[in-house]
Amino acid sequence: MARASAKGGFHLFWGLVASTVISAVGTIIIARVLSPSEYGIYTIALTAPNLIATFRDWGINSAIVKYAAQYTAESKTANAKNILISGLAFETILGLSLSILSFLLSGFLATNVFQRPDIASLIQIASFTILTGALLTTAQAAFTGIEKMEFNSITLVFQSAIKTILIPALVILGLGPFGAVVGATIAILMAGLIGILLMWILYKNLPETTAHRLEIWANIKTMFKYGLPLSISAIISGFLTQFYNFLIIIYATDLLIGNYSVATNFVVLITFFAVPITTMLFPAFSKLDPQKDKETLRNVFQFSVKYAALFVVPAATIVITLSQPAVSTLFGDKYSAAPIFLALLAISYLYSAFGNLSTGNLINSQGETKFNLKLTLLTAAIGFPLGFILIWQFGILGLITTSLAAGIPSLIIALHWIKKHYGVTVDWASSAKILLSSAISAAITYALTSQLNFGSWTKLIIGVAIFLFTFLISILLTKAVNKTDINNLRAMTSELGPLRRLFNRLLNIIEKLMTIFRV
Repeated sequence: MARASAKGGFHLFWGLVASTVISAVGTIIIARVLSPSEYGIYTIALTAPNLIATFRDWGINSAIVKYAAQYTAESKTANAKNILISGLAFETILGLSLSILSFLLSGFLATNVFQRPDIASLIQIASFTILTGALLTTAQAAFTGIEKMEFNSITLVFQSAIKTILIPALVILGLGPFGAVVGATIAILMAGLIGILLMWILYKNLPETTAHRLEIWANIKTMFKYGLPLSISAIISGFLTQFYNFLIIIYATDLLIGNYSVATNFVVLITFFAVPITTMLFPAFSKLDPQKDKETLRNVFQFSVKYAALFVVPAATIVITLSQPAVSTLFGDKYSAAPIFLALLAISYLYSAFGNLSTGNLINSQGETKFNLKLTLLTAAIGFPLGFILIWQFGILGLITTSLAAGIPSLIIALHWIKKHYGVTVDWASSAKILLSSAISAAITYALTSQLNFGSWTKLIIGVAIFLFTFLISILLTKAVNKTDINNLRAMTSELGPLRRLFNRLLNIIEKLMTIFRV
């Protein structure tokens, strides 16, 4: 299971890295060509379709992942193929309907909601991202369920490449925010079509084990029964996010919104590590029966939390520590508020040490989607009033503070619930050691780089080097990593082909350092 997850996670990792690097080039160009206010308008124009798109999925994509993985593991590929076709049909019909609705409501939203009537045409164009996004996410759900994450990465890279070429070109031609919205819409359309093509290839290559009649409605009902609580959770979470967006549009200036958008674009660096982990954990947990595989479930959960934290926590800490030189290097000095926004946004990824990347996947994989809905309702009950008060008073800083605090009670309850029902919990000692090692490395890095008078780019490179070196030493001194972990990581990376040698060399170096430090 670890080898399969590591292989799939790596395929998604390179896709995320490549697509983000490509997108970063375009983002930097756009941010430099557009003024911060124009960049804020571009962000606002995409808000309305994103809100309406929360009604699109109804948990069908999660059900595609679950049942595609389950049926292929049981060698019932005919059932898996029916799930793929049924899911695509549902998403296409609903995506088209919601795109039309968004188009028709564009004038009302621009005038009465956003109080910017001149962006109605931008919302109309962006409305088509609801349909194209449905095609793309359905295909990606199929790739995840069948464990073909390389296809997932292809769609990510293709979309980023189109955006990077098209959006800057249209902006440079003088189309401003209009060109940016058009470019983003076309990029998602092209990626969606590529995704459906790859999904069709995947569908045709699945072997027919038994004859099975295609019953789209019956399959949709099965997926809908499983996914309805998840869909309600997604809608509530989507509304909560868009509620925050509406508030910052009212209580924050376009200038600060532009700074916040730059920060959110930059924080995706951490998702290089977080997204592959969360994506692969869902199908991995789905293969386990808590009654028959109790010990395995405990080990898988603890290792998933520990190894997720081992990658995500230091990545987040680097971003927090070096947010100022990082933003200055890529965007110059005109986004002066972005570094503090970036540092605060990165704090949420530190929660991986407490299991926030694993708990939801474990709960949903065992079919307990109703309990997940209760957790979402609790987060929303806290988030709505807290967000209104803090955003009203503190603007963007209030938004970030709300997002950091609102989900903490749900995480605590989820950890208690899985311990009670499945007898599993976080290895708290390992999490504490990883957090301590990251804090020590951050303190040393900040103390040294703050004394340097070099340019932002040089300070950034030196800071990353200092952090990585001190973190490696720290995890050995605190014994956050032991020889068992090295053996586990070596086994997990054994399916990575030529890269296995690179990882083995790195692990061998760590083993030698363990001998030196007598770990």
